Amino acid sequence: MNLTYEKCGDYLMPNLIPDTEPEGELRKFGLMRKSYLEKHRRGIYSGLLLSGELKKHLLMIQEQAEERFDLLVEQIAKQEGVTEQLKAQDQMLWVRRMNSIRARAEEIVREEIIYNL
Repeated sequence: MNLTYEKCGDYLMPNLIPDTEPEGELRKFGLMRKSYLEKHRRGIYSGLLLSGELKKHLLMIQEQAEERFDLLVEQIAKQEGVTEQLKAQDQMLWVRRMNSIRARAEEIVREEIIYNL
């Protein structure tokens, strides 16, 4: 390890530069995973935070969860016959069914990806 120091008054302070965080914004599933780790898996959360891998982990989980959620919504909607034709005929029925499908898909994603280690 090669450390450089900077003189501050009478003291030599190490020049510590943290690794750059990966680009990306944490959204719903990434924040849910972060909250879960903070509250229920403190050791894992602390380890990821100290190693600088937390945001990378959260972005990876977020991407997996969003892909799985989109796939589930599409599959369940197809299976239950929720189509654009239904949307044109009865918008409120379509909205109710889609909200139900999205809630079920989110619950599946939470159990399979967010709360799973």
